[in-house]
Amino acid sequence: MADIKALLAESAARHSHLCPRQVLGVRAGLLGLAIFGYQAPLDNKQIIAIAETDGCFVDGLEVATRLTVGHRTLRIEDYGKIAVTFVHATNGDAYRVSPRPDVRQTAWEYASEESEQYAAQLHAYRVMPDSALLYICRVELVTPVEKIISTPGIRTICDSCGEEIINERSVSRNGLNLCRSCSGESYYHIRPDEQSEYFSLLTNSANTHTDAPPDNSLP
Repeated sequence: MADIKALLAESAARHSHLCPRQVLGVRAGLLGLAIFGYQAPLDNKQIIAIAETDGCFVDGLEVATRLTVGHRTLRIEDYGKIAVTFVHATNGDAYRVSPRPDVRQTAWEYASEESEQYAAQLHAYRVMPDSALLYICRVELVTPVEKIISTPGIRTICDSCGEEIINERSVSRNGLNLCRSCSGESYYHIRPDEQSEYFSLLTNSANTHTDAPPDNSLP
């Protein structure tokens, strides 16, 4: 049985304080593992979590599950929702876990001694039963889990920008092998003056950052 108090303390240490969303992250993480018969901390890569927000909720989620971006077992699809889908890497079974819509109001029933809503949530989310706190829904992934995991060792070169693409993330367009940016799925646009500005920044940085001592320190 996971020590929730210890997990919350660990989450608070990395986040500099404890907030209700961290508690939700810990509780959702423990429930997600339990759905598949696992206990925290998870010591394999059989489960993938897809969180629908970043921030403190994910801090709690990481602490409870030990799923991380670095291990490619945690992903962020930023929908601005306090929710996470747990996926079994072998068979693709997936369950979405989210707070019940009325959870803020229900929290008062478990923290009647508190006078402020924030404090009530912080206390109640630790002790509320899963059935009162969280909602579980079985879902089907739009992208198969095999494609989400991909093959880490495969490397290709984008036919447009020439940059390397890893993890089978290339896109085929009109016979070309493209990265997502060059295929039109980019989150950024390259500025027309990109090169001149880039090298100007490097030059300015080199001029303003030096390891040489000031003149008055020379013998």
